[in-house]
Amino acid sequence: MSIAAAAPRYAAAPISVRRVQRRIAFTDAFVIVLVMVLAHGIRFGWDPFSAIVGPAGPAYWWVTVAVAGLWMLQLGWTRSRDIRILGQGPEEYQRIGTAGWRTFAIVAIIGFLTQWQVSRGYLLFALPVGTLVLFGYRRAWRAWLREQRQLGRLRQRVVIAGPQRTAEQMIRRLDRVHRDHSYEVVGVCLSGDASRPLAADLSHVRVLSGIGDAPMAASAAGAEYIVLAGTEEVSLREARKLEWALEETGIGLIVAPTVSDVTMPRVAVSQVAGLPLMHVDPPQFTGPTRVLKSAADRVGALAILAVLGLPMIAIGIAVKASSPGPVLFRQQRVGLAHQPFEMLKFRTMYVDAEERLAAILDANEGNGVHFKMREDPRVTPVGRILRRFSLDELPQLLNVVKGDMSIVGPRPPLQREVELWDEDVSRRQLVRPGITGLWQVSGRSDLSWEESVRLDLHYTQNWTLGLDAVIVMRTVWAVVAGRGAY
Repeated sequence: MSIAAAAPRYAAAPISVRRVQRRIAFTDAFVIVLVMVLAHGIRFGWDPFSAIVGPAGPAYWWVTVAVAGLWMLQLGWTRSRDIRILGQGPEEYQRIGTAGWRTFAIVAIIGFLTQWQVSRGYLLFALPVGTLVLFGYRRAWRAWLREQRQLGRLRQRVVIAGPQRTAEQMIRRLDRVHRDHSYEVVGVCLSGDASRPLAADLSHVRVLSGIGDAPMAASAAGAEYIVLAGTEEVSLREARKLEWALEETGIGLIVAPTVSDVTMPRVAVSQVAGLPLMHVDPPQFTGPTRVLKSAADRVGALAILAVLGLPMIAIGIAVKASSPGPVLFRQQRVGLAHQPFEMLKFRTMYVDAEERLAAILDANEGNGVHFKMREDPRVTPVGRILRRFSLDELPQLLNVVKGDMSIVGPRPPLQREVELWDEDVSRRQLVRPGITGLWQVSGRSDLSWEESVRLDLHYTQNWTLGLDAVIVMRTVWAVVAGRGAY
């Protein structure tokens, strides 16, 4: 198989993308200037000529200007506004955090070398608060970018190159999972027989050519990237020729590994004998980090119970007054290592809910495994409010204290659900089930069964304490917005 050279195509980035990046840079500058001025005013009043203690120490307003400028440069140097990471995944936030810590480190080193005693209170207010405010602004930009991408805007055109089966799987994943990503598939270049059509559900995607003509085909389609998938059918020599053929076209090359649903913290890339090798660390199911997670769960649950104890008593009174029956709903669920436990929730249904289920099965709006109904007549008026804001889940904090559950983890399943699982789905029980998790913050009842399973398995394989913190923060937002809750 030969790789045909493509005619040079020097394509500029879409003006709309550059405009968005400029607007985000303006927002970053606004936040940094605001926070630095506030830090200066809070620590030193509004005297711009207050000087740093030390030999020939400059006025603090010079420091404020210098730190703000350095911080903006660091946000640029860490490429925190790279369109490839904007609005998706944790890497954008990681780069913003890195920019803040680098700024802090540089200022500390300069202070040490010059013996200028820069106020610790000044820096400890400005940099952490500024970073958190930047996170908030970027979160708002993410919401806007997600909306635009779901409308088909601000996307980068890509061509998938590889064997037909792998290409079809990748297209389905990009089309159906998290449509807020930045890639739009405009065609495929197949290895082997390029005359075969794609599956019926992918008829909207054109087969452009074989892999040998991928550079020319991608250039003609106006693609910005070629995604090389299923690399086992492409030799090292052929892949290298493809890379060379793209050098002067303005088209980038993305190599998609056959391993999927693996997060970056578990991946390291090294070069051996000229080969870029991807090392994938095994998931953490035991060890000190797991013990730390368990301790953090219990401490966190006790702290939340201490704060919400009185509101929970009020909820219990409301549940009891709204309809006859117990305050708590108790149900057998399957936990870590398939061990059963009794899960607690505030009762949200009438006591005869199970008997009335058969009469409304035809109205199931769930994902085919879990029964869900937006206007379920079995739900009490108080229960409807509790479900709307997920307040019925609060008693599960007691399950966390007992060690049956975690604050973050896969959804705790019923035994009858587990009996229908295959071996792959059973891997969910390698970790403790959680009050919240990836599926809850990604749509909850609106997700299909397959997508719920994929998210739970993704968490099981890739959990970290940092991911837990992100999920908890996203849970607060999902509960306030009430997305997918019914």
